[in-house]
Amino acid sequence: MNVRLTWAQPEDLVGHELRQAAQDGRDAREIEERWYAAGGAPAPDRAGASEPPASPRLRALAGRLLDELALLESPLAADEPTGLDEIVATCPHWPGPADAGRAVGRDRLHAAWLGRAAGCLLGKPVEKLPLEGIRALARATGDWPPTTWFTARGVPAELLAAHPWNRRSAPTSLAENIDGMPEDDDLNYPLLTLLLLQRHGRSFTTDDLARLWLDELPAGRTFTAERIAYGNLLAGVEPPETARRRNPFREWIGAQIRADVHGWTHPGDPAGAAAQAHRDAILTHTGNGVYGAMFTAAALAVAAGGESDVHGCLAAGLRVVPPHSRYARAVRLGIGTARAEGEFDAVVDRLHAAYGDTHHWVHVLPNAALLAAALTHADGDFTRSIGLAVSGGWDTDSNGATAGSLAGLLAGGPDALPEQWTAPLKNRLATSVPGFDRTGFDTLAALTHQEALRP
Repeated sequence: MNVRLTWAQPEDLVGHELRQAAQDGRDAREIEERWYAAGGAPAPDRAGASEPPASPRLRALAGRLLDELALLESPLAADEPTGLDEIVATCPHWPGPADAGRAVGRDRLHAAWLGRAAGCLLGKPVEKLPLEGIRALARATGDWPPTTWFTARGVPAELLAAHPWNRRSAPTSLAENIDGMPEDDDLNYPLLTLLLLQRHGRSFTTDDLARLWLDELPAGRTFTAERIAYGNLLAGVEPPETARRRNPFREWIGAQIRADVHGWTHPGDPAGAAAQAHRDAILTHTGNGVYGAMFTAAALAVAAGGESDVHGCLAAGLRVVPPHSRYARAVRLGIGTARAEGEFDAVVDRLHAAYGDTHHWVHVLPNAALLAAALTHADGDFTRSIGLAVSGGWDTDSNGATAGSLAGLLAGGPDALPEQWTAPLKNRLATSVPGFDRTGFDTLAALTHQEALRP
């Protein structure tokens, strides 16, 4: 039997690492020539595994080339460090100490959980679809940009055949099928972070997180950088080397989707939230991948502390990111483009022109630009925040989730969120994280509130 494990086969990783090398400015031409001369293929365009499987000879070569690629130095390294002290040293406006007495209410956290779930669920059926497919499906039902759930009702059969819904998500995430919040890694990771804080408090280490994953996170529920790091742990590799060893996904979006609880539990303390998110992120990511977690945690922290302006939240996030990094440039591009264009479709077209040919749809940089653009254009409105984030394509459920998390905090409570988004969730989510399956969002808010109050 041939098991094609996604996001893990060496022959599939080489193409991704060659692409990452080009983005980093590393000269990998000689290695690339050897790979293709031996019969190697580019990375799969959208899926996690290629067909057919590689021969043992080609797979062995892939492993050797991955190790050679890791030795190539990036000319961008000085501007994109991974160590926390080095990151702080590059940030001239790193936030000061936490504001004394800042607290976050349970209702605000409840809205954040609901917002994250609703945004994620909105993006699930169109995940992996090309931009033109997302636009065509929504326009066929007269809902563009999206202001409610996607639906197959009224969509011509030929359009559904040309752009089929995400096969794993459609049965639980189209309007006619929603019955509570289905399982998704964008919700599993906040649950794991909550579990991490319950067991170890704010002084947790990256090793604590690694052990928690091995104990409580099913390997099959990991993807991209998290799957590589998990496999490295099982092979005896220790953090933070788990993020670097044969991991071409180390600057993808995974760490960014794990950052919410770090921000929610640090109201008014973006520096503390960013530092805590850093300890989480370096298990799986480096450089720009780590900055995604830090940016998100800091932006959410100031929102949890009472900031009511989404633009102030984004500015706070940028203060914890090296200003000359590609991540900072992506966020600034997203914000600037959103301010320059009156129609969000034009914003998206410009961002796709900048990143679509060079970056994978799960890479953190295009998604950071899109997220920042959507939040800027929506100006705090919840429905527009998640709708615009999903409308731009790429990692639709992850962007919708993060946008919903921040917009939920800004809304201030569950009653401030439109019922069309919250009622179908039925105060219930499914998960494989032990102890949380079918837990209500009100309960999760109460548990998160306890951790926010802990010294």
